[in-house]
Amino acid sequence: MSTQKLYAGAKLRELRGRISLTQKAFAEKLGVSLPYLNQMENNNRPVSTTVVLALAQEFGFDVTELQSGDEARLVSDMREALADPVFTGPAPPPSDLRLAASNAPALARAFLDLHTAYRQTHERLASLDEALGREDSRLQPSPWEEVRDFFHYCDNYIDAVDRAAEGFAGRAGPDIAAAAEAALARHGVTITRSRAPELRRYDEETRTLTLARTAAPATQVFQMLLQLALLDRDKLLEATLDFARFQSEQARSIAKIGLANYFAGAALMPYRAFLEAAQETRHDLERLADVFGASLEQVAHRLSTLQRPGAKGIPFFFVRVDQAGTITKRHSATTLQFARFGGACPLWNVHRAFETPGRWLRQLAETPDGVRYFCLARDVSKPGGAWGIPTRRYAIGLGCEVKHAGALTYADDMPTGHAEAFEPIGISCRICERRNCPQRSVPPLERPLRVDPNHRGMLPYQVD
Repeated sequence: MSTQKLYAGAKLRELRGRISLTQKAFAEKLGVSLPYLNQMENNNRPVSTTVVLALAQEFGFDVTELQSGDEARLVSDMREALADPVFTGPAPPPSDLRLAASNAPALARAFLDLHTAYRQTHERLASLDEALGREDSRLQPSPWEEVRDFFHYCDNYIDAVDRAAEGFAGRAGPDIAAAAEAALARHGVTITRSRAPELRRYDEETRTLTLARTAAPATQVFQMLLQLALLDRDKLLEATLDFARFQSEQARSIAKIGLANYFAGAALMPYRAFLEAAQETRHDLERLADVFGASLEQVAHRLSTLQRPGAKGIPFFFVRVDQAGTITKRHSATTLQFARFGGACPLWNVHRAFETPGRWLRQLAETPDGVRYFCLARDVSKPGGAWGIPTRRYAIGLGCEVKHAGALTYADDMPTGHAEAFEPIGISCRICERRNCPQRSVPPLERPLRVDPNHRGMLPYQVD
């Protein structure tokens, strides 16, 4: 059986820059010649086993970083973008996309930004409302997309913020709620509860934090920790935002709230304690929610962030969808990548979760690239808190490659060794290569179609 060669030139250059070594000194440390190192750094040669061992022994480098998910994400995103009909020529082969993602990731992201700008402009021009079409002519990603991509390409793990939250939790002791209240009190903040539908409101003049009395205890603690992050860790959040270099103040403001949310989740579920508990309970989300006083959604999201170098958990994907199938949260530390535009595959069990409230749904799934996954899905409801305020209903999905299924209690009786047990799913209909999918909503953009008036199968056309 052939193994895939490892090309990681960008990572080697990044490490060498981090430890401030010349190419010659770095080559000596790795036990290779200068020309050989130069070829590896430029992806003309794969990283050898000798070099991998030397990286671990000489520098304590987490060699799993050589296979960072960035490249897979970039390749997936570029492939989807290139499926757009605006590109009339033949699509570049996967080898070219991988080469671009590994050798020139900044250029690949610039290409994706350009395609996003094109799509936004095209949609504006196609709008029937001319006023909306003239509202904003700037060619840049929306603030939400910019922030989403920031977390996406950070593997949803922000080391400095995560460690700061873990430090606070370590000092707080077993009662994180009391510690959060005490920390806020040191900032002169008074906490009140209200029956108003707002989850959190902070008055800067009176230094009063008002929480929704009807919110679940886990939600109230989370909101206190979020406010504490904004007050007590402002310099850390601002420094992280400076590093991100967002294009607009709107994006920066949204990202700051995102980082405060990250701090709150990491304080409620500190990294090492949470990782150990996840492994001990075999990733039983309900037991973890009980141990850490968190919601199921918070626990699922936290599991997807366990990507600390040297102490990584299982690579999970996490997604949240609304009843219309729109993805409202997404992150993947696996090779499974969600569509940047539109909803998730309708064959995925996350859509069926609305039909079985309060129950976990399990699924063995296989994507068109042949990778197999174990998937969990469940509905989550968020009551409005008062008459006339609608309940918000979502479904959350969590999963990992099937090779990790043995570490999940949910997979104990699943037939993971039988190929026929895996359901075929895709990323989105626009780029899915499956020819006879019964749930296909639109034709694939990469393949020609044949329409035969004398024949009707599952679809009114045939995919070549």
